[in-house]
Amino acid sequence: MNVSPEDFDALTEIMNIGVGKAASLLNEITASHIRLSVPQVQIININDIGSQDLVPENEICAQVRLDFSGPFSGTSVLVFPSGSAAALVMAITDEKPDTPELDSIRAETLKEVGNLFINGVMGSIGNFLREHISYSLPDYYEDKIEVLKDFKETTNNENVLLTTTNFYVENINVTGIIFLMLEIESLNLLLKKIETISAEESSGL
Repeated sequence: MNVSPEDFDALTEIMNIGVGKAASLLNEITASHIRLSVPQVQIININDIGSQDLVPENEICAQVRLDFSGPFSGTSVLVFPSGSAAALVMAITDEKPDTPELDSIRAETLKEVGNLFINGVMGSIGNFLREHISYSLPDYYEDKIEVLKDFKETTNNENVLLTTTNFYVENINVTGIIFLMLEIESLNLLLKKIETISAEESSGL
C-alpha cells in the first residue's frame, strides 16, 4: 500500500496522541505511574506478521480484542508477549507470582488495560477525523500472534496498521503491540480523510 510521507507522519502523530491519552487513562486507575514510549508505526501485510520479530515464534501471547464500528469498521488487538503480560500485571496489582488467583487477576487486569489503551488510541483517531466511533466490549484470550492472520478473512484486507510501544511501570519495561485491522474501504477512507484534513490544516482552513 502506497502512503505519502506526509500522510504517514500525520498517522504517526495521531497514534502518538492516542498513546499519550491511553497513558493518562491508565494512570487514573492504577497506583503505579505508567509511561508509554513514542510509538513505532508501520503498515504491514498481515501475512508477514511472523517475520516482524515481534515475539518469539510459537509464543503464547496475551491479547485483548475490541471491535469498532461507525464510519470506520474493524478490529483493534493489543498484544503482550507472555513475559511482558506477567510483569505488567504484577507491577499494577502488586500480586506475586505464586498468588492462587493470578490467572483470573491477569485476565481482568489486561482486559481493562487493553480497553483503556485501545479506547485512547481510537478516541484520538475519531477526534482527529471528527467522527464518532462505537466500540464493543473487550475480549481477552491467549494465543499465538499468528492467529491474527485470520482477520483478513473478515476485513477483506491484508494491510494492517501496526503500532509498537513500551510501557514503563516502576522501572519495568513492558512491550505492547497494537494491531489496527480495518476493512479495506475503511482503511482507504481513513487515509483519504487524513490527507484532506492535513491539507486543510496546512492551508490554514
